[in-house]
Amino acid sequence: MNLPDSYQHIGVVACSAEGAALCYRSICHEGARLLGPYEHPELSMHSHSLAAYMRCIDLDDWHGVGELMLASAHKLAAAGADFLICPDNTIHQALALVRSRSPLPWLHIADVAAAEALARGYQRIGLTGTRWMLDSEVYPERFAAHGLATVRPGLAARIEINRIIMDELVSGECKPSAVAYFQKTIARMKDGGCDAVLLGCTEIPLLMNNGNSPLPTLDTTRLLARAALRHASGHPV
Repeated sequence: MNLPDSYQHIGVVACSAEGAALCYRSICHEGARLLGPYEHPELSMHSHSLAAYMRCIDLDDWHGVGELMLASAHKLAAAGADFLICPDNTIHQALALVRSRSPLPWLHIADVAAAEALARGYQRIGLTGTRWMLDSEVYPERFAAHGLATVRPGLAARIEINRIIMDELVSGECKPSAVAYFQKTIARMKDGGCDAVLLGCTEIPLLMNNGNSPLPTLDTTRLLARAALRHASGHPV
């Protein structure tokens, strides 16, 4: 087993509090299971206000979103991070706009999720997430590159899922009515031939999991945390 000083330093570019906190906790808890009691690699996080991101997103200013991510990247590099992750699916659509100027390499959340889907033998993945993520090509393009098909919910479902995320989950509110709505939406995806569902907002795992979902879940928050942990520690999958 590697000594702790040999682990790489993980930099977390945070956006919303609940998703970032879940990712942080997952790295720490999974580290203890993978590396030994209380063990995990060095970990630093930087976050702008969610309002700063939302001002850009509401204006469809993805270059502005990217600049916020890049500013966090530079601060984390200065703090000693060796590589970066972002526990926010929505803002990943801005990563391509600034990645070439990043001071550090990134693990991309969609590539991590695709690798897990392939490992588990899934072929047709239902997508859930904010309306901005679902309207983007972040997952369809990157999943297609791995030979995976994706299915987006209809417009009405996108609007209601976005409302649940932005009005409830980002504030840590998990309501039975929200669980029921997700279950209904995922059941339609199952009826449409999907064999798994992507929890494509890092707050959705606060609400949905393999125990209450009609389809097996791809929990992007925890998958990214585990990938970062393995990358930092050099530990095999």
